[in-house]
Amino acid sequence: VAMAATSRMMRAVRVFEFGGPEVLKLQSDVLVPIPKENQVLIKVHACGVNPVETYIRSGTYARKPALPYTPGSDVSGVIEGVGEHVTAFKKGDRVFTLETVSGGYAEYAVAPANRVFPLPDKLDFRQGAALGVPYFTAYRALFQKGCAKAGESVLVHGASGGVGLAACQIARACGLKVLGTAGTEEGMNVILRNGAHQAFNHRDPNYIERIKECTAPGGVDIIIEMLSNVNLDADLQLLAHAGRVMVVGCRGRIEINPRDTMSKESSIIGVSLFLATEEERHECAMALLDGIEAGWLKPIVGSEYPLEKVAKAHEDIICSSGARGKMVLLL
Repeated sequence: VAMAATSRMMRAVRVFEFGGPEVLKLQSDVLVPIPKENQVLIKVHACGVNPVETYIRSGTYARKPALPYTPGSDVSGVIEGVGEHVTAFKKGDRVFTLETVSGGYAEYAVAPANRVFPLPDKLDFRQGAALGVPYFTAYRALFQKGCAKAGESVLVHGASGGVGLAACQIARACGLKVLGTAGTEEGMNVILRNGAHQAFNHRDPNYIERIKECTAPGGVDIIIEMLSNVNLDADLQLLAHAGRVMVVGCRGRIEINPRDTMSKESSIIGVSLFLATEEERHECAMALLDGIEAGWLKPIVGSEYPLEKVAKAHEDIICSSGARGKMVLLL
């Protein structure tokens, strides 16, 4: 990213080495980036925190950015400036992003214009920061990869988090029977208010049996799986014939019996938003903007942190006892 020749400075979180949350350093002398062609500069009002950002920061993720870098992709804010050839946006427009070039944990961020979308007036900036990765991932998992159809059933594991709530809202609006799991009473209430027909506490030792009773005799058609290293073996027992597990999240290895897929001709399908084509991203964006307009798509914001508490945010998103909406940094 080209840097300003003037001494215009901003606050931004910088990572100089991979490691624990303590490697996140808030600095106040970072140069404000300048948008190149087909890029925009956004004055950041809020930035979503995603679990994948903790994996990247720790150095354990497949994609490693060059050091030093600023984390963050789900920005919402106002267009501050545009690069050459950008005609879709102008200074002052409210927007949200799916990706940044310079990093979102900062007062200003540069983003590719084709990864930026208008933020409808119905949503505030906090909600705008909850849209990008969670809602695009949920839509991709359900429809682009999971081939969900109205009338089918979907089980959302970890339904009270950002992606989980997005999946519940989208699936319910599109005519699916929605089941969700959460780890707290509060989490279960949140998912019932956001599209789930039934909620199950995954800390209940018998919750798998309860789901089986609820989906008897056939089983569940689609499972949106946030923690496949814990749940995948049990997921295969819950599936209907030709059912599919959509692997959205994983924190380690798991042993399964492949024969469990043969008996039902079921599928285990990985989901990666990074691999979406331009056309697929556009399809996601149009579906989500329609949902906002229709009123059923309402991002739920959970924990909020100032930029100074970014290390705490990274700690909490992995270690907290139960999610309840999207975690955001406020600027």
